[in-house]
Amino acid sequence: MKDWEADKKASDVYLHEIKMILGAHLIGEPPIAEDQERNTDLIVMKMDSVRIACRVRKESYFERYGHEFTIRSGRPSGNKTELRKVVEGWGDFMFYGFGDGEIIKHWSLLDLKVFRSRLFSMALKNQVPIQKGNHDGSSSFMSFSIQNFPSSLVVASGDGVPLNQSQADNQRPQKPPQQDKKK
Repeated sequence: MKDWEADKKASDVYLHEIKMILGAHLIGEPPIAEDQERNTDLIVMKMDSVRIACRVRKESYFERYGHEFTIRSGRPSGNKTELRKVVEGWGDFMFYGFGDGEIIKHWSLLDLKVFRSRLFSMALKNQVPIQKGNHDGSSSFMSFSIQNFPSSLVVASGDGVPLNQSQADNQRPQKPPQQDKKK
């Protein structure tokens, strides 16, 4: 459990910044009728619980591995890993970034439904990536090349936190949020 706690502590450094980035992509402006009739100035893109996995790697890995993302697939303790949780259907999105220990430099928001679909297809064809061990022996992982997935895998991506509204709008998915007709 100590390996998990150390990994959690290292990634929690970025939570505030991740929330700022996700807000720009998961909260949108509603149609004018929503404001006029329902007192709605902002709307969350989905009304159900949205589960987001977060993974931030060292920035030094970006140049060599910026075209791929990794998911933990094994722990010496045998504890359930991120990959197993995703395969079981948990998680809607994955925030995947590269940071310098203080600031996220590069990031992508990945749709885990698209990932699961492609992963199951790869498994049927016996094309699942080989599990690799971390150099410190704390866990193992599988790496996936973004190019091997449909373009719909990447919901948004960027360098750092959007600095202004026009940058955030350029990153926001173009699909308008679904409206809840109740209430």
